[in-house]
Amino acid sequence: MTKDVLLRIQGLQFLQEENENPEPVEMITSGDYYKRNGKHYVLYDEVMEGFDGVTKNIVKIQDGCLDVMKKGAANVHMVFEKNKKNITYYNTPFGSLMIGIDAKDIKIEEKDESIQVNVAYGLEVNCEHMADCNISMNIQARQGADFRIQ
Repeated sequence: MTKDVLLRIQGLQFLQEENENPEPVEMITSGDYYKRNGKHYVLYDEVMEGFDGVTKNIVKIQDGCLDVMKKGAANVHMVFEKNKKNITYYNTPFGSLMIGIDAKDIKIEEKDESIQVNVAYGLEVNCEHMADCNISMNIQARQGADFRIQ
């Protein structure tokens, strides 16, 4: 895959309250890709609405594991490992939250010019289950990507 990539991240949260509909979120952005020591890395910037500056993101993909590191307006290092709960602090401009990520399933499909990652996980905030979530990442070489930045 080339260094220049497009990244589509789609997320869905199934909240615990009965009458709540899932909350879909989607982002498409450009980024940089490289592979080192059998691990895939994607670096991209994110702008948080209402805050100055950008949040730098590093996504590390390896067999059965997804790491997401954010530095900027929000700071966190989230680790998604199948059948393992990982606890971390999510530092936001409004304060710090202790979150638990309990990954139920991780699927990684690697092709010549793309990588597809799907993760199903439970999300805890301050030791309380908040939602069952899905995240999907589609990373494609920018040159042949079948989705575009709108």
